[in-house]
Amino acid sequence: MSQIRILPEHVANKIAAGEVVERPASVVKELLENALDAGAKSVRIEVESGGKRMIRVIDDGCGMGRDDALLAFERHATSKLRTADDLLSISTLGFRGEALPSIASISRLLLETRAPEDAEGTRIEFAGGKLVGVKPAGLPPGTSVSVADIFYCVPARRKFLKSETTELGHIASLVTHYALANPAMQFLLKTPTQEIVNAAPVAGLSERVYQLFGRQALDELLEIPRAEGPVRAAITEPALEPDEQAARVAVSGFVSRPEVQRTNRNGIYIFINRRLVRDRLILHAINEAYRNIMPPQVFPVVLLFLEIPYQEVDVNVHPSKIEVRFRHPQFVHDFARDAVRHALANARPIAGFPVPANAAAVSASPAAGASSSAAAAAAAASGLGPPRAVIPAVFGEGAAFATGFELSGAPDQPVAQRLQFQPGDAIEFPLPASGPSAAPQPAPASPGDSSATALPGAALPLPEEIADLKPLGQVSNSFIVAVNGEGLWLIDQHVAHERVLFEQHLRARREGALGGQRLLVPLVVELSPRQLVIFEQIGEELRANGFEAEPMGPRSIAIQAAPAGIAAADAERLLGEILDGIARESQAISIDSLQAKIAASTSCHAAIKVNTPLDQTKMEWLLAELAKTEYPMSCPHGRPVVLRYSLREIERAFKRI
Repeated sequence: MSQIRILPEHVANKIAAGEVVERPASVVKELLENALDAGAKSVRIEVESGGKRMIRVIDDGCGMGRDDALLAFERHATSKLRTADDLLSISTLGFRGEALPSIASISRLLLETRAPEDAEGTRIEFAGGKLVGVKPAGLPPGTSVSVADIFYCVPARRKFLKSETTELGHIASLVTHYALANPAMQFLLKTPTQEIVNAAPVAGLSERVYQLFGRQALDELLEIPRAEGPVRAAITEPALEPDEQAARVAVSGFVSRPEVQRTNRNGIYIFINRRLVRDRLILHAINEAYRNIMPPQVFPVVLLFLEIPYQEVDVNVHPSKIEVRFRHPQFVHDFARDAVRHALANARPIAGFPVPANAAAVSASPAAGASSSAAAAAAAASGLGPPRAVIPAVFGEGAAFATGFELSGAPDQPVAQRLQFQPGDAIEFPLPASGPSAAPQPAPASPGDSSATALPGAALPLPEEIADLKPLGQVSNSFIVAVNGEGLWLIDQHVAHERVLFEQHLRARREGALGGQRLLVPLVVELSPRQLVIFEQIGEELRANGFEAEPMGPRSIAIQAAPAGIAAADAERLLGEILDGIARESQAISIDSLQAKIAASTSCHAAIKVNTPLDQTKMEWLLAELAKTEYPMSCPHGRPVVLRYSLREIERAFKRI
């Protein structure tokens, strides 16, 4: 007797429903995406008992005729795909043709729809996946889908649902963020007792943020200026095809100021071509942008919108369409990271000295007060009632300041031009030969650059903040103590010099190949198989940065020259650090990122070390050169360069205020 048999259709539908329908919010997501694909200008969502009892989604889209309405409940029936090639360029939110049959198999579903050109509409009713009735009806143009008693025929699945308040919170969060992705549309979410979201059409994203979250929340966010650039392949990927060379990527959105912190990632929302997704690559890019600006165990609030050519992203990797894959992942990662860094550079966060917890609680801050939205979220968490979607998932519960860590922003005044030093102001210092001591002003880099200067137009720290620093001495021959009118400053001499050398090296490399210094005796280095593969791929760029190395057997190479300023003893370690760092990037890295990584590693090895005494002249030179850099507040690896103890904090410590 055969052991293999074909599953009955109703069992297959329930299996598909288990992939597509996780909770009531999953039903709302599928129906909402269908409404958006239908060209709706207004969507109304009605919910009872957190979606467990009833969900109704009404739109004014194109609607359907009788035959199409019946066919829509067949598995894998869709109007959005014609051939297999269409899967390579999906421009709609839905495309699988599984949503309606999956939802109908685990609920009581009523579909009412009419196309504008039809004289009458169609009403179709399903119960547990079985067709109950089809009849004509007088209906307005558009579609209405009512889903009642979700999981009524699968009691085991119903037990996994959370409380009505929790389920309603997921729905409110979903509707709110699709409203953010479509500011030109009207969204209405209501229950029998309250109206949770009522968002009328607005002109742009900032107006929608103000409309949904209020003035206080908008003030706590930093707008990401729209950044756009051509797609570039990583050096380990095939060259761009002719149809890919014209493709461009754009990034926009909002990120929170560094002092607005959450205890989880629930405030990070990523949209790829207006599709809400959860993507590890973009999450890593956001974490990299905030590295050393926020404490490690807290998270920012981010609304990030990426516009990518449809052929550059694969959305057919998850049944619920919540994960995507990129054709050029490293470029997308770097582009998104640098766009967020650009917005944070405008805020100019300066790391401050830790303050006592009680002092931080007393000090006034924009996010310290309890807003009405936070109170609503707290009430929802305590079970006092359904959560209001004023700020459902972005601000409220979980948003707090981290104890013992403070960031202050410099005054947001426009910077007309960079600080210009007179030739006589520069103090000679025995620099390693990794770059010119008086290099020209750096040109704006491309969005793929991994340095903090990647995007053009980033606002700079006010020159007077660090240009007039007067060094007083050193702490442990490692940290420079300086003062100015802003307060007391500590400067890490190693990372400060690293930032100076990094920008000089990167600028010189982009102007041409860099010369190296030959070693008296070549260094023979044995590489691991993975390191050897990376070395073969980036060998040309290593030579352009001053390395000369030749194979010396199946696993060994001989280093004959190293970048200028690198001691012979450090050449082997520097090369290993570069190769291992690129291996951790899964061998997908753009040429701009590779240049920045090599420059960062080289400058780190060539910079002044800790426990190095500096006289007054050298300290003054270092601070003057640091003031000339594009981003003097952090080193190329993201560590802070300066700490400021502001005059106000000093006065508070002495009880003068």
